[in-house]
Amino acid sequence: LKLAQFISSFCRRENAPHFDRTGVAKVVEYSSRLVDDQNKLSTRFNDIVEILCESAAWAEIEGSSLVKAEHVKKAVQEKIYRSNKYDNKLLELLKDGTIILDTEGEVIGQINGLTVLDMGDYCFGKPTRITANTFMGEKGIVNIEREIEMSGTSHTKGVLILSGYIGQKYAQDIPLSLTASLCFEQLYNGVDGDSASSAELYAVLSSLAEVPIKQSIAVTGSVNQKGEIQPIGGVNEKIEGFFGLCKERGLTGKHGVIIPCQNVRNLALNDEVIEAVKEGKFNIYAVKTIDEGIEILTGKSAGEKKEDGTYPEGTINYFVYEKLKKYAKTVAGFGKEEKDSNKD
Repeated sequence: LKLAQFISSFCRRENAPHFDRTGVAKVVEYSSRLVDDQNKLSTRFNDIVEILCESAAWAEIEGSSLVKAEHVKKAVQEKIYRSNKYDNKLLELLKDGTIILDTEGEVIGQINGLTVLDMGDYCFGKPTRITANTFMGEKGIVNIEREIEMSGTSHTKGVLILSGYIGQKYAQDIPLSLTASLCFEQLYNGVDGDSASSAELYAVLSSLAEVPIKQSIAVTGSVNQKGEIQPIGGVNEKIEGFFGLCKERGLTGKHGVIIPCQNVRNLALNDEVIEAVKEGKFNIYAVKTIDEGIEILTGKSAGEKKEDGTYPEGTINYFVYEKLKKYAKTVAGFGKEEKDSNKD
């Protein structure tokens, strides 16, 4: 009501066409998008006034006595168009294969993560490929970005948490003899934030279990040592960034994004994404745990731990546990052989 009164006072003061119900509703949507919350409205009145002025201008150009939803929508689209040069350039690089990223098929140890780029007056999401290789060793999770000092503190913390999760989940009765190498492919300007930590963990689990991940689904969300998915920022931009690439390549109904369940209240997506979801062409999955996410990404059951500490056969957790058990036995056997040879 107060926002409607603000819009009305603006129209009277500027002698501009008044907004009808649909126009006011669109401004409310825009205000909610500014604050990324379905239950709150922004107090960035300068940004709102800009949209009011441009919406009124489009209504006058079209000869309408009232500002309607389509005029507000047009104003928002034109505002984005004036600032999305770099967004379009990156999309072009993804389309022509300069930036390598799959949106079809399944691959072991590879996943599509989601990042946000902030250009000041414009933020946009960009998908990026994350890869993981696992092998015997004792270094734990090796973050390539950290090793070359391209990783911020939040990202480094997120990666270190992965070791805690794997140790707690699979190494209660065996020593953890694992080295895992993680990398954001084709990312040369550094990375910070822990919003990709769940995607990194999925990639590690896929590599260990030797089960492929669906490349048609991108992932965002941080994770704690207990395997719980935690909320992140920029959820709308991330979803729209991956949707834009999938739309260019052709939506199949299998494309989608996994987000933390806590971020559902932050969704304020553009009309194009909403329509695609309604029509079943694009999917948004809200998850609470790593086990929920890995089942969506692989199509296989995660598997709950049994009383004897093992996991049901054929599940993701079973494959991971068996691989780590194999690593532990091999490393122990190799160490024993080395000791025996030294005695000789």
